[in-house]
Amino acid sequence: MSKETPCIAVCTMDPKTKLCFGCGRTLPEIARWHSMATAERLAIMERLAARMAEAGLVPVPARAERG
Repeated sequence: MSKETPCIAVCTMDPKTKLCFGCGRTLPEIARWHSMATAERLAIMERLAARMAEAGLVPVPARAERG
């Protein structure tokens, strides 16, 4: 995947937090990701790990890492 996307091809949403288990983005963020300015995408990406930790989510490994 591009350096400007956190997508790891897991694409499963947590029904409680509304965050993707793979990347931590919301559906609205995912939907408009490619129309966002680079600075906005990077700002969101900087917050994803903290966002997932605050929600109590453990990121799912990327498909290639799951073996």
